[in-house]
Amino acid sequence: MSVFTDAQEEFSSNYPQIAKYGWGPSTKAERWNGRHAMFGWVVIIGTLYAQAHHLIPNPTETLNLKEWGTLATISGKETLTQERAIILIAHVHALFVSLCSAWLPLNYMDSLLLDADSGEVDEPAIGLFPKFSTGITMGAEIMNGRMAMMGLITASGYSIITGTAFLDTVDLWTGHLITAGAAAGAV
Repeated sequence: MSVFTDAQEEFSSNYPQIAKYGWGPSTKAERWNGRHAMFGWVVIIGTLYAQAHHLIPNPTETLNLKEWGTLATISGKETLTQERAIILIAHVHALFVSLCSAWLPLNYMDSLLLDADSGEVDEPAIGLFPKFSTGITMGAEIMNGRMAMMGLITASGYSIITGTAFLDTVDLWTGHLITAGAAAGAV
């Protein structure tokens, strides 16, 4: 038995009514969390590139409180900058796309939750190291998702501990490849 199998079995025995639908520690939940982490990295890298290459118009200009109302405020009367508003909307859009794919999957997609009424059960726990195989496999997806989740945790921790902005941390860790050429005005 592994820690993953033990956690699945313990949760299933403690909360059988919700575990049958895939809530709690499950292989499917791990895969979905990994997918979200991988997609998060794509958005983070895109944001860093857009900032570095000046693709966001008037980034330091604040939103007009009279035009935008309370949507433009951070706290009190301080308003968001154009850059923060665009990044916020892009991330909210990504969140809603994610929610739609989780709750309203198309026929060819796997769903976030199990269909217990039709007898669907979760896959067995993969374990610490899935069996290695090349190509686009479930094991590769799990490992890539785990690395993406660990990267987010590590980069967030580093940013908090050092007081470095998160995107600056990502830029540093990628060897400034994403922002290369931005200083010279190249796009």
